[in-house]
Amino acid sequence: MTIAHISRPSKRIHVVVAENSLLASQLISGALKRCGNKFYVHALTGQSSDALQAVRKYNPDVALISLRLNDGPTAGLNVLDEMRASQIKTVSVILIDADEDQLVPLAFRGGARGIFCRGTPLKALSKCIRRTHEGQIWVSTAHMQLLLDFVSTVKTNHIPKKEGMPLLTPREEEVACLVAEGMSNQNIASQLKLREHTVRNYLFHIFEKLGLSSRVELTLYIVSQPETQTHRETTPS
Repeated sequence: MTIAHISRPSKRIHVVVAENSLLASQLISGALKRCGNKFYVHALTGQSSDALQAVRKYNPDVALISLRLNDGPTAGLNVLDEMRASQIKTVSVILIDADEDQLVPLAFRGGARGIFCRGTPLKALSKCIRRTHEGQIWVSTAHMQLLLDFVSTVKTNHIPKKEGMPLLTPREEEVACLVAEGMSNQNIASQLKLREHTVRNYLFHIFEKLGLSSRVELTLYIVSQPETQTHRETTPS
């Protein structure tokens, strides 16, 4: 494993970059360093175990993880699985090539908060990191359509039927829609004048009633409902 890093000022967003080549890792690291004093970067190459080790060691705010690492073409998904199993709170963004679109739904099911395609200009990467760090989802219009197609075809024991939303109380529906808009529990609590603990309780009941297990699944379900499509788009601008 090769790691390059710079000093870490307290107000910067701490980022770990795990790529499958030293060149790719250095390109991303260099692009983030040129953003001024916004990011503190650990850039590495290696296997999925190296990426997971770096996340555990540095406890970054955001982890940019290549779908393809040195131990396999989908090794990045293994990192997501391990992070979720270990209850690591780091926000994860998966880096993909244009021909890997079909794996986008699996990345989100694994816990990714964003997908960044290598065909996208690197200047957009800083915005992707900031948005996901703030609790929003980063996904292109094309990838959102893939996710919606996935929602429409997934087995009903994973995604609720159409009658799912009426099962929610008005307050639960309000909380669910705010989650779909990318708001954190803290922001939801502030807007609705609730305690964060109360918001977490609402989310527990929402997940239980709708048969969901994550904020990403809830977001995808909400945006697939005709009555909730007026809420803010999750497509990056």
